[in-house]
Amino acid sequence: MNYLRTILCLICICQMGQVYSQSYTLIWEDDFNNPILDTSKWNIEIGTGVNGDWGTGQIDRATERPENISISNAIPGASGSCLVITSREEHYIDREYTSGRMNTEGKFSWGPGHRIVARVKPKDIRFMGQGFAFWMLPNETPSDTNYIMWPQGGEIDIMEYVGAIPYHNLGSVHYAYDWANNEWQSWNHVHQGFYYSYETEQVPDPSEPGYGNYPPPIGSPFAGSSEFHDYGIDWFDDRIEFFIDSTVYHIHYLNDGAQFTADGQDESEISLTTGKRIGLSEYSNHFSEWHPFEHQMYLVLSTGVGGSVNTYGGQ
Repeated sequence: MNYLRTILCLICICQMGQVYSQSYTLIWEDDFNNPILDTSKWNIEIGTGVNGDWGTGQIDRATERPENISISNAIPGASGSCLVITSREEHYIDREYTSGRMNTEGKFSWGPGHRIVARVKPKDIRFMGQGFAFWMLPNETPSDTNYIMWPQGGEIDIMEYVGAIPYHNLGSVHYAYDWANNEWQSWNHVHQGFYYSYETEQVPDPSEPGYGNYPPPIGSPFAGSSEFHDYGIDWFDDRIEFFIDSTVYHIHYLNDGAQFTADGQDESEISLTTGKRIGLSEYSNHFSEWHPFEHQMYLVLSTGVGGSVNTYGGQ
């Protein structure tokens, strides 16, 4: 049986100081040092998504079995126990792969004024078609409805690591151009994201590294699968700053004109003003009905196998 493991040793949420300085107060954490998963914090998702598809075309079935979600100790590089999310090549019900997927929906959620960070090692994600994501979805809805459509509600991908791009992580936001009556429209999607190079600790050049150079050598210092790193965001009223360890590599501004000319256009560029290549993007407040990154969101942890073209690392 083939398997791949993603290991998390800590997730913590901090409240920023009133002036959003570099002063933080820890308000929530899970260090996974209990022998079983704390279900007062986490929901375990099972199945294959809506109509057999989580939205990326992946081909695994998420389960609640300890084979897919477990707590383990004696993990090299960790100070205590760790959450281990495992994908396996095995026949289970109707799929040939299984995986783990969990979230904090309805239990814990956060918005502007918080630092959100996880310490993660995607240990065995080294080939195309393998992936792990640490991300966020809306926990609030407009007052006149009990749901909000994707991507009108927004999505924050703090960590999106795939085996097909082993030397880089993608930090990004998804949102909509138009409210569109809170309904799905194929044209109504904006993605603003930048990659982080583990080798140079900045946005790479070229900024879109593309699939390739996999599998990385085991233990390669420049592959994300080799080491634990801190993946996080500082979420301000007007922007979201994506960082790995102590390096900010993508800043997304919520309002038109916050970084570029106020012209009603979604824009992005790479800045060298700090001596490192940092991706800058705007804007996600396109319509008055809902400003996606001004509302509470919950955490999602998900590993998966396969995917359609340009999603989750490919087939």
